[in-house]
Amino acid sequence: MGALSIGNFPVADRVDGQICTLVRLLTFEAQGRICWVYRLAEFCQFRGRKGNPLAALAVSGEVMKACVYVDGFNLYYRAIKRTPFKWLNLHEMATHVLDPADEIVAIRYFTADISPKAGDSAAPARQQAYLKAIRTLPGLTVHKGRFLQKTKTRPLVSDPTTFVEVHDTEEKGSDVNLAAHLLNDAFRGRFDVALIVSQDSDLLEPMRMVCRDLGKVVGIAWLDQTNPGKKYKAVSSFIRHVSRTILRDSQFPNPVIRPDGSRISKPAQW
Repeated sequence: MGALSIGNFPVADRVDGQICTLVRLLTFEAQGRICWVYRLAEFCQFRGRKGNPLAALAVSGEVMKACVYVDGFNLYYRAIKRTPFKWLNLHEMATHVLDPADEIVAIRYFTADISPKAGDSAAPARQQAYLKAIRTLPGLTVHKGRFLQKTKTRPLVSDPTTFVEVHDTEEKGSDVNLAAHLLNDAFRGRFDVALIVSQDSDLLEPMRMVCRDLGKVVGIAWLDQTNPGKKYKAVSSFIRHVSRTILRDSQFPNPVIRPDGSRISKPAQW
């Protein structure tokens, strides 16, 4: 397919070798003729958005609005649990992953209140301190699910023929809440770019709907050291690894200073 153009203004149908799509942004009448203004709507790979001004701006000069969706427990267990980078500024992390010209208009953080663990009674206090810190970020909202506590029967490692009852907790609601808000925000036109900070495969279908059916740019912040599979690439516009360097460079100061001058200190055990 040859290059596209609007009047005498050329619009490449490839950016850095990656096919992109154009959608009509605005229709207006000028001098008796119907004119269309286009913007770049979707890029097949992250490198298709980086380093090219057409990738960040509409032809009309529009900045791409970005919403960030963070699965708190997926982020914790895949990327930061065994690191010194738990005092994570989500806005800073997202700016490292998104295109520099993208404007972050909202961050949604999905989690659930944890209970004291055996040998770690301070865990809830650490979580609450972190929630206070991220609530200082502009445009951030916290959405809470819940933990379901139950008992399960499991075999002993030392003797698989012997079964014992153990306490088990399962977080419920975060994936459903994230998917619901992602779809609702997309249908309401609240973003041009959605960044999903999760590797939960339950989110593949809502990501596909937003990316392929609604024509939005959907990126995945890849949290561990594995390589993304084909199923993730098929439903997203770009994937970018969240490296230890990004985590290190995205830390809150200690303490975090609220607008009223009060302080939020990083938990000492972190």
